[in-house]
Amino acid sequence: MKFSVIITAGGSSQRFGVDTNTNKLLEKIHSKEIIKYTVEAFQQVKEISKIIICANVSIIQDLKNIFTEQAGIKIIEGGETRQESVFKGLNACENFDYVLIHDGARPMITSEIIKKTIIMVQEKKALTVAAKTIDTIKQVDENLKIIKTIDRSSLYNTQTPQVFEYKLIKSAHVKLQGQNFTDDAGMLEFLGEDVYVLEGDYRNIKITTRCDLEVAKAYLNG
Repeated sequence: MKFSVIITAGGSSQRFGVDTNTNKLLEKIHSKEIIKYTVEAFQQVKEISKIIICANVSIIQDLKNIFTEQAGIKIIEGGETRQESVFKGLNACENFDYVLIHDGARPMITSEIIKKTIIMVQEKKALTVAAKTIDTIKQVDENLKIIKTIDRSSLYNTQTPQVFEYKLIKSAHVKLQGQNFTDDAGMLEFLGEDVYVLEGDYRNIKITTRCDLEVAKAYLNG
């Protein structure tokens, strides 16, 4: 079985902070770029033979400098939306059996979880890593008045990687091309396909703000 990885890195980091022009993926934690932590987690899994980074055009040269001459890594220009970026990544990794799709801004993903997804996808065909919701969830109306408290016992917070049989997710992208799904598992759900959950790790956060960066610093080692 052949496994590839698509890492999305096409965002503009607008929510990361107005005081910096640096893309968050290039920010360093313990002298190492966030994107490098992310990529290295997948490089440690022997089943994975190709990593495609779908990047914002503004950081492509930076990424090429970081991953100079590393075999198995391909850096391409992403799209205007996450969905378009992933579709470009899928087109760049044809002839693979399975594909893992991961946010570049989730550097705390572990190789152990990645390995579990590789085992599970061969049976289930479509899955997402997710963590059980621990907060109490309130549904509110347009005036921010609480309508009801939602039972959280069956709720999960979606993370990545999301892992699929290649032909299944590629077909979904072809059918739904031009739309703006922010979640690849959601595309399959929309088409009536079964998608399963692999319980993840609460530390596998997506770095979006400066506060998230401080949390990551507490967990990651240089």
